[in-house]
Formats: sequence, structure tokens, C-alpha cells
Amino acid sequence: MSVREKFDYELNSAQEQLILLSNMAVTALTKAVNALAAHDIDAALEVIEDDADINQLEEEINDRVILLIAKQSPVATDLRRLIVIIKVATDMERVGDYAVNIAKETIRIGKEELLSPIHEIQQMHALATAMLTQVIEAFVEEDVIKAKEIAELDDQVDALYGEVINKLMLAGAQNPDKINQITQLAFVCRYMERSADHATNIAEQLFYLVRGRHYDLNK
Repeated sequence: MSVREKFDYELNSAQEQLILLSNMAVTALTKAVNALAAHDIDAALEVIEDDADINQLEEEINDRVILLIAKQSPVATDLRRLIVIIKVATDMERVGDYAVNIAKETIRIGKEELLSPIHEIQQMHALATAMLTQVIEAFVEEDVIKAKEIAELDDQVDALYGEVINKLMLAGAQNPDKINQITQLAFVCRYMERSADHATNIAEQLFYLVRGRHYDLNK
């Protein structure tokens, strides 16, 4: 195997690990939201336990990429690709962390009936996971048009986030004895909104990879 063939093999392996990490993070987010809706404490605990696998995989990706940079001294597009892989892995690891945070809020709420309808949170989840799934597809295909659509979906998540927070504030004023649960649900909404933001971050990284320039897709 030539030096270039070995480099390509390691690069492709890192990208495959990144796709796996992304799928694990999205799955964790979905499992956490489902656990919240079902008051499933066992499922929430599994999300927390499984996060160790996501963290380990991110470390493996970082180590692999750093070793490639150190040994091969890549330039131009190759170097950009390696840098982007590390950044995307970090974004996806954070999504896994948000899933853990949602699971912890689920455990705190326990079997207490949810004061606020879960429907809006599930809507935010559907949009956020659609963004994360689409942006990874765009990354694999190097499709900047598909990546640009992510910013438009993010606007929908932000609008929905504002609506839900307003409803929670109103519910808190009407039910002061439920303020703890309302605070926990507000945190859940924030974690979902931040997960969507990370999808936008990845879309911006894809633009950098393909075009060699930084773009702010939130403008």
C-alpha cells in the first residue's frame, strides 16, 4: 500500500467512524425524548450509560485524525477535511451530551404528570433530528445546497422554542407549585434548540470544506 493509499484508507476510516458517532448521537437524542414522553426512567438511565460509548468514539476519531496530521503533514483540501472531521465529531458529541441532560431531567421529573403538553417538544425533536440526519448526508455527499437548507430548518426550531418557552412561563404563573417541572422542561427545550444549532455548525463546516471559506448560515 502506497503512502497515499494508506492516507486515504485512514481518512475514510475516520469518516466512517464519524458517521457512526453521528448516528449514535441522534439515536440517543431520540431515546431521551421518548423516555421523557413515556416517563421511562430505565430508558433514561440507558441513555446516560451509553454516552460513554459516544465519548470514547469521539476520542478515537480525534486521536486518529491527529496522528494522520502528525505523520502525513497534509495540506489544502486534505487538511481542511481532517480539521472538519474533528469539529463535526465535537458537535455530535455535544448532541450526545444534550441527550444525557434530557435523560437527567426525565429522571428528576419521574412519574409526575407533565403539566405542559409534550407535543411541542416532540416537534422540536423531529426538526432537530431531521437537521442532524440531513447535514450528515450532506457532509458525506459534499452537498452544500442540502447543507444550506439546514439554516432554514433552524429558524423553525428557534420559533418553536420561543413558543414553548412562552407557554411554560404562562404555566408557571398559573401553577407556581409546579415550577420545578416547568424549569426542567424549559431546560429540555433549550437542549433541543442547541442540538439544532450544532447541525447548523456542521453545515457551516461543510461550506468551509468544499469552498475553503467560512460562512455564517444564521444570517
